[in-house]
Amino acid sequence: MAAGLTPFGARIRELRRQQSVSQKQMAADLQISAAYLSALERGRRGRPSPVLVDQICGYFNIIWDDADALRRLAKLSHPRAVIDTTQTGPEATELANRLAEDINDLPVARIKQMLVVLASDK
Repeated sequence: MAAGLTPFGARIRELRRQQSVSQKQMAADLQISAAYLSALERGRRGRPSPVLVDQICGYFNIIWDDADALRRLAKLSHPRAVIDTTQTGPEATELANRLAEDINDLPVARIKQMLVVLASDK
């Protein structure tokens, strides 16, 4: 994933390219600004509204599990995540703060490993 892209933004960009749709055209079709769509893709805006996610699902004819997956990506795509550790122990607080300090220096491979660990604990 390119730097700055959110998981949701990367997926939207991929869908647009698969369908040969420009940002400008998609934005016009969804009645949003091209600047907003660009910022959303690049992680310069917070997560999209559920209504917009549903509009995008309709735009690309995404249904069922694929629509649920896109909704989940949207929820996981806020570029400035806040972690509330008030209900956790000191280890969780340390982890959250270490991630905040070091996330930009972690290699992508290590981040992917951490995501696998988190996914396997569910």
